[in-house]
Amino acid sequence: MIWLLLLVPIAITYSRIDPKQLHNVSRHGVGGGLSRVLVAVNFPISLVAVALVLIALDALPKRARWIGAPALALCAVTAWPGVVDEDKLDARLVNLVPALGVIVALALTAAAATRSGAGRAPRMPFDTARITVAGAVLVASLPWLAAELGFFLPNVIFLTGRSIPEPGGTALAAVHHGHHHGLDGALLAITALLLSRPRLRSRSLATATRIYVSLLFAYGAVNFAQDLWGEQIVKRGWISWEIPPALEPRPAPIWLAIFAIATMTAAALRHERKAQRHVLVAWS
Repeated sequence: MIWLLLLVPIAITYSRIDPKQLHNVSRHGVGGGLSRVLVAVNFPISLVAVALVLIALDALPKRARWIGAPALALCAVTAWPGVVDEDKLDARLVNLVPALGVIVALALTAAAATRSGAGRAPRMPFDTARITVAGAVLVASLPWLAAELGFFLPNVIFLTGRSIPEPGGTALAAVHHGHHHGLDGALLAITALLLSRPRLRSRSLATATRIYVSLLFAYGAVNFAQDLWGEQIVKRGWISWEIPPALEPRPAPIWLAIFAIATMTAAALRHERKAQRHVLVAWS
């Protein structure tokens, strides 16, 4: 739901603000807003949709996999080079493909929720850690949330509207109006924390979901940290070293860090599941 709510300010902000004040877009008006929404549905929402499909399939009959598999393939098109270009964020026809995958994922999720019914999930051993991490990430994301709505926070705690010299002699706001990949990373990490809680019946789906959600958390956390570090540390002049970009998969040390975090996260989730199982056995 948080992702769908995010699309509203994206549509409004990119419809009313001059593209020159935004990031790598060129379209004006309502068309510009809808264009940026479609790209956001591709990235990062289609990444979340993959996890939703895996979780939904666990609650649906096996024949639903004939729908789930194409949905996963459609969402995976986002990862194809050039489908989402950080340097040119105007929507293109190919962006409709992952968007269709997201629609199918939402339909499967709705069907799974109807079939399994509403219920409160039991408390998990690491829930306190989840809440703590999510809260800290949300606080650090306040400048991006303001930018999403098209305004700057006061330059008190966070560096936001102050103009910072860029290579080439131009000067841009430290946190430009519009969407930021740091916010994507923050919401991906928080979403991964939430999606790591469901207990799946199928061992294969449970394993696949645990691995994918762990990778989603690591990818989101690193991109969150990378953007936050650049805007709040480097742009203040406190240090010149920058965390390398990690938006696109590539053979680089930063991706070794992502895989290392994902491996540790998966191990922690596996340990949590075992601890929860022991508690349930003790209660029974």
